[in-house]
Amino acid sequence: MVKNLTKQFKWELFPVILTLAWPTMLEQLMQTAVQYIDTAMVGSLGTTATAAVGATGTLNWLISGTISALGVGFLAMIAQAIGAKDRVAASKAAAQAVLAVLVTGVFFTALTLSLSGAIPVWMQTEPHIRALASQYFFILYIPMLPRTATIIFGTALRAAGDTKTPMLTGLAVNFVNVILNFFMIYPTRRVELLGNPWVIPGFGWGVAGAAVASAIAFTLGGILITLAFWKHPVLSPGRQRIKPDWSVLKPCLKIACPNMLQRFGTSLGYVFFAAMINALGEVAAAAHTIANTVESAFYIPGYGMQTAAATLTGNAYGARDKEKMRDLSRLLMLIEVILMVVSGGLLFIAAPSMMGLFSENSQVIALGSTVLRMVALSEPFFGVSIIIQGMLQGVGDTKTAFWYDIISMWGVRILGTLICTSLLHLGLISAWACMIGHNLLLFTLLTIYYTRGRWNPLERIK
Repeated sequence: MVKNLTKQFKWELFPVILTLAWPTMLEQLMQTAVQYIDTAMVGSLGTTATAAVGATGTLNWLISGTISALGVGFLAMIAQAIGAKDRVAASKAAAQAVLAVLVTGVFFTALTLSLSGAIPVWMQTEPHIRALASQYFFILYIPMLPRTATIIFGTALRAAGDTKTPMLTGLAVNFVNVILNFFMIYPTRRVELLGNPWVIPGFGWGVAGAAVASAIAFTLGGILITLAFWKHPVLSPGRQRIKPDWSVLKPCLKIACPNMLQRFGTSLGYVFFAAMINALGEVAAAAHTIANTVESAFYIPGYGMQTAAATLTGNAYGARDKEKMRDLSRLLMLIEVILMVVSGGLLFIAAPSMMGLFSENSQVIALGSTVLRMVALSEPFFGVSIIIQGMLQGVGDTKTAFWYDIISMWGVRILGTLICTSLLHLGLISAWACMIGHNLLLFTLLTIYYTRGRWNPLERIK
């Protein structure tokens, strides 16, 4: 049996996968840890503060997801150029990434700031929360240009095999965010430390303080990642002219546009989903916000492996190595399933204690624990979907994932939640059941596509 496993899976590829995956996992772990700390710090101000911060959280997925999708076009181009050992093509793609950051960053800055007052109303937040949610959202999106740089330049660096620089940048951003939170959220106060009284200065800005801290940290991250991007030996755009080059932009946009539509469509679905949950009341909204925060930590192995899947598949496709693509896909899938089984098991066991870290409200803890245990059972299936989507990104096939995700999101999650909450007057548990149904349908569609071999363009070449 061991010999059969050795033949079926090329274990010599494991160190290569791990080298690319672990920095991304650590980066996401730190981001999630900071999100945990943010939620706990804001949560100490009360359920209203938690609901105000969480009310517009899905808009962050919508905006960041759309920008990340644009980065996927550059990821595929750069990864394939690196695999083909074409440094000139990689550098040209990097130069166009700079142009994409400037245009996209300015556009989203203007869009988000102008709509900050209306968004909490659209999200159906309770009237007494709207002003606070609007203020938080406005401050958070002032540094949209550096946030865009962090996303797109980080994606480009990962495509070139450098996952450590985005990781270190993320660590710096998160460290600064936590430190500034400590001073900006709370007022000046006295604490006992080692038996001695200490006066800790503070601004006492509450929810607004959390937003200011994040905005400063995002700005720092954008500066650091831009400097690293400019100094990269292959990608540095310093030798290229920063003007539209349609020979590069057209294939990038051909890959990016379906992915952008996918991210936009699914993220818009998240917005509708959150709006329907916000309408269920403050307890349901707080439980949903905290449960989402808790759950995000347990997706880290999946998304860390997705980065490795996209980069390595793109490299192998650029080198036109069909056998390596096949070997990589099998090993990536096996590792992913093992990781997500372990992750889902831990989430199931730890759900009540994790909810208790962020809220003292027994109703919020009980409701959040129930939905977390439900979703824990679907983690391995979702992990498979993540890996297949990563491989599709590497070969530049973003249309398939777009159609499958839109069908499962709007056909199951949104329509199902609308029926359950608005027509049948069921609660948060029914909404999360629809979310799980979305994940299972997406798994089924992508798995069928993968097992038929249609994901690999080289398989079609005789």
